[in-house]
Amino acid sequence: MPNIKSQEKRDKQNLKRAEKNKSLKSKIKTLSKSLKESVDEKNPYKAQEEIKSYFKALDKAVKSKTVHKNFAANQKSRASNLLSSISQQ
Repeated sequence: MPNIKSQEKRDKQNLKRAEKNKSLKSKIKTLSKSLKESVDEKNPYKAQEEIKSYFKALDKAVKSKTVHKNFAANQKSRASNLLSSISQQ
């Protein structure tokens, strides 16, 4: 239990941030899985919509510094390669 007022506030802020970060990371993982499923189904239209929402979530996470920008770049690259693999066939 902190004795200092500012530390009490910091603790509250850290809990809020941790909850937000956890939510964003979970959303990213869920969107990644749904993208992979639509690629496995070989549905390019659904996959295109999924990749848009996936990229948006990654950009949002980078902006709030939840994930590193290089992580997001790697994930975007992988997702783009997945999408191109079904559009080539």
